[in-house]
Amino acid sequence: MAADDPSTQPPTGPAAEQEWLAAYDPRAYTPIAVTVDVVALTLRQGSLHVLLVERGAPPQQGCWALPGGFLRAGEEGLDEAAARELAEETGLLGAAEAESPPCRLHLEQLGTYGAPARDPRMHVVSVAYLAFAPDLPDPQAGTDAAAAAWHPVSDLDLRPCGRSPAAGVPADTHGGGVDGRTGPPALPLAFDHAHILADGLDRVRAKLEYSPLATAFLPHDFTIPELRAVYEAVWGEKLHPGNFHRKVLSVPGFVESTGTTTQRGGARGGPRARTYHAGDARLLHPALLRPTREAPPSAVPPGEAPQGATPPGEAPPGEGPSPR
Repeated sequence: MAADDPSTQPPTGPAAEQEWLAAYDPRAYTPIAVTVDVVALTLRQGSLHVLLVERGAPPQQGCWALPGGFLRAGEEGLDEAAARELAEETGLLGAAEAESPPCRLHLEQLGTYGAPARDPRMHVVSVAYLAFAPDLPDPQAGTDAAAAAWHPVSDLDLRPCGRSPAAGVPADTHGGGVDGRTGPPALPLAFDHAHILADGLDRVRAKLEYSPLATAFLPHDFTIPELRAVYEAVWGEKLHPGNFHRKVLSVPGFVESTGTTTQRGGARGGPRARTYHAGDARLLHPALLRPTREAPPSAVPPGEAPQGATPPGEAPPGEGPSPR
């Protein structure tokens, strides 16, 4: 018979589909598990902190890890699982609750990690998420965690938990702690969570350049100095107040004035600072580049103030005069 003879083709249609599904055996394939892990970041006392939980059971019991857990197959999607794990393991608000005050939680997918040996139990694929919110509370450990706490990212170790310092630092660890330090850092992480955290920090630092993500670390109303503090904490670099103030206000839709000021002046006195809230921009144009990525002074276009110079007519850094 000819190859295209209808009598040689498999049956089609809804009935054939149901018959095929009824005979399908998933055990014919090697099992694989899916987890979610969350890189939850916030500012505490002026420094960038990440949420970690101490593992209360094997494997790697006693090691600190990112909050996360297994996907409930057939019951939830990845976003729901990430919000649930963040709530269950730490006591923080889940996605549905976080959309309303007092917690404005920003949750986005970071990446997928599926190295065969990343988990000793079986082949586990993890979908990692980033979460940001201002003034996040002290966490409460869930049923499968011994403890939960905020840790400064500068105190963390990018070696896997349990590795001896003599074994050396993997090439993808940026040379030590997440801030690039050398020497023995304080706190190693379980599984490949140090790698996930490093990727999360790279994502955040980059997104602050071209998106209004920094406002997710702040309350609804904020000042330009408070916004600058977010950039300094995440980037780990000091910014010139006058230049930063000018650049922020030159980006359309980045921030919008509330028409009000703070109740008090700055720590050194002077006028009260104007307050702002996030605008409707989704991308920053022009972008706010890190000082280490900006053009050298010789390449600064005419009229552009180099780093360290206050543009003519600029108000005191971050402090505008009170409305008349």
